[in-house]
Amino acid sequence: MVMAMRRGGVALALLVAVSLYGSRSVRASSSDEAFVRKTVSSHDIVIFSKSYCPYCKRAKAVFAELNQVPYVVELDQREDGSDIQDALSDMVGRRTVPQVFIKGKHLGGSDDTVEAYENGSLAKLLGINVDDDDDL
Repeated sequence: MVMAMRRGGVALALLVAVSLYGSRSVRASSSDEAFVRKTVSSHDIVIFSKSYCPYCKRAKAVFAELNQVPYVVELDQREDGSDIQDALSDMVGRRTVPQVFIKGKHLGGSDDTVEAYENGSLAKLLGINVDDDDDL
């Protein structure tokens, strides 16, 4: 009886641990992280996005203003989109979208992208010259 209770207690503890910690790390597999790393290293501008997200649209609009074409991964249009989002969360510490990468480095989300655009650091990161035509 005592042995059965111990096994039951261990099984219960294992079940609780798996339910609390297991689902996230199981979904963020090494192949999902490898996909993110390969994608980021293969393109100058990468946006992990969801097609319906207004913040993602805002980040994409910044690059349109700069006449730059980002490589966009629409997570909501992929079967493994949730898994990729989990891998992003593990890698950058945020689960939200968009997540923007410039030349292999994580820039951040929509607000970070807009701020970098407005202060000129995004153009510098991209190595492009942006003329200020405000005086015209």
